[in-house]
Amino acid sequence: MEFIDYYKILEVDKKATEEEIKKAYRKLARKYHPDVNPNNPEALKKFKEINEANEVLSNPENRKKYDKHGKDWKHADELDKQQQQRQQYSGGGQQGGFGGFEDNNYSDFFSSMFGGGRAGNSRNQAKYRGQDYNAELELDLKEVYSTHKHTIVVNGKNVRFTIPAGLKNEQVLRIIGHGGEGVNGGPNGDLLIKFVIKNQTKFKRDNDNLHTTFDLNLYTAVLGGNISVDTFDGSKVTLKVNPETKNGTKVKLKGKGFPVYKKDGEFGDLYITYNIVLPANLTEREKELFTELSKLRTS
Repeated sequence: MEFIDYYKILEVDKKATEEEIKKAYRKLARKYHPDVNPNNPEALKKFKEINEANEVLSNPENRKKYDKHGKDWKHADELDKQQQQRQQYSGGGQQGGFGGFEDNNYSDFFSSMFGGGRAGNSRNQAKYRGQDYNAELELDLKEVYSTHKHTIVVNGKNVRFTIPAGLKNEQVLRIIGHGGEGVNGGPNGDLLIKFVIKNQTKFKRDNDNLHTTFDLNLYTAVLGGNISVDTFDGSKVTLKVNPETKNGTKVKLKGKGFPVYKKDGEFGDLYITYNIVLPANLTEREKELFTELSKLRTS
């Protein structure tokens, strides 16, 4: 197996921080993403390499193993164990430390373990679970309001999965069996997708509840009346405003908030705060009427 310099692929130094690695990955992933470079095999190959490098370097434990064992990092635990065994046996008169293999050649050692040398047939080979892959997917708040299917590309393969309504920011979904291939018939790893949810709406999300403001004109606030307000799904609701409503008054629309995660038909509440807007560009007649009104209130 050829050594791959993951630091070079992500264009970062070996002493790079987690944040620097994350920033570099996002920049390169955007640049070489298949959606940006359709029908470009070189870009696709580069995109795969970037994802592979990020899988290793963004995980502190994997990165530690990679820094120590290089291309054999996936088998770090076994390597360390076998190295300890070789050290134990080295004083027992066995040439080469363990079964005649050279201590400084981990790759050859594992090649024999996995059927490439004298270790025996496949029935005695250990099975290892494949590596988990990590991915990050950015969505708009509107995209997690309803359950829907989504497809992403992982190492050149389309992975289609369901995004449940009510998904929260930075929540992680595990897609079973879509990680790295297992060794010697072992199970595949999983794909872990972290969701970054951006909100470009006028609604503020608070768990399953939503908050928004409504500009209420002075006359309706003073005299009362009916208003029509927007909800998150685009439908409108008619509300009755009581006379002499104060600025900052908050009303609750039960069940008009955000979907509750994995609970079909359940929703949070929508809270609307009234923002009373004073009239502008008054005519002379309007000014006269306000003057008369002010005299009535002070008499």
